Amino acid sequence: MIACRKQFTDTLLELAREDKDIIAVTTDARGSVTLGDYANALPEQFVECGIAEQDAVGISAGLAHSGKKVFCCGPACFYVARSLEQVKVDLAYSENPVTILGVSGGVAYGALGATHHSLHDIAVLRTFPGMTVCLPSDWRVTKKLVKLLVDFQKPCYVRVGRAAVPDVYENDDFAFEVGKAITVLDGSDVTIVATGETVYHAWQAGLQLQQQGISARVLDCSWLKPFDEEAIRKAASETGRIVTVEEHSRFGGLGAMVLETISEHPVPVRLLGIPDENVVHGTNAEIFHHYGLDAEGIVKAVLGLINSQP
Repeated sequence: MIACRKQFTDTLLELAREDKDIIAVTTDARGSVTLGDYANALPEQFVECGIAEQDAVGISAGLAHSGKKVFCCGPACFYVARSLEQVKVDLAYSENPVTILGVSGGVAYGALGATHHSLHDIAVLRTFPGMTVCLPSDWRVTKKLVKLLVDFQKPCYVRVGRAAVPDVYENDDFAFEVGKAITVLDGSDVTIVATGETVYHAWQAGLQLQQQGISARVLDCSWLKPFDEEAIRKAASETGRIVTVEEHSRFGGLGAMVLETISEHPVPVRLLGIPDENVVHGTNAEIFHHYGLDAEGIVKAVLGLINSQP
């Protein structure tokens, strides 16, 4: 297992050694982001702003406007709250192609509580015209993502967690295209739609359901904007039931996007996410289990959805 944040910065360093236009910007977070090796190896391509996320986004926008390939890195909870206006105006509105790497996203900070959780980011950032949003599911997806973003011409928000993540993909032999979902598991009875670190749990749930005679399809929706509406409509038509899983508020995130997509031709949908409350304190795994975002909870939700139908 490899942490997505580590794979991101390792790949960025590898590419930056060959491309002097790549710049990493951070806010006293090189340890959290795992940018230490990058800063030591390429100090002239590294900008330390201190604890000043608003400044960091503005500086990143200026560098991008000057032709640099900028990755602004730090805790997700700060970049989608404290510096949200700068992300909206300096990046999205001004069309500066900066990638914001939000680390320790979702509930990754665990016991630090609501102040350090980022559970509103998808809902907010997808409303900014021109903004791209991606939550990679494992280290292989993350590596492909970094290589794609180096020459990406739009602002992008990437949210990753903190701990090492189990592999979803066994090798690199899978297509990773902007705005396209990946079918991790095919099935015809129900579709489980997941994003980010919930994809592994959705996949494991799908395998368990297949052992129980239920043919579950699992979609990895790493790209939340642009969103693969075609894959969702196809899943709704072919499987007739959908369960969504996200490390995000149940308001305005993946589940809401699925419901919006199929609103004209609805099928039964069950949303798994964080309810309207401050999250319980605990480890990432404990929080996932508490809210039914792990394989056990997903299986339970799928069975409940199937058994509730005549």
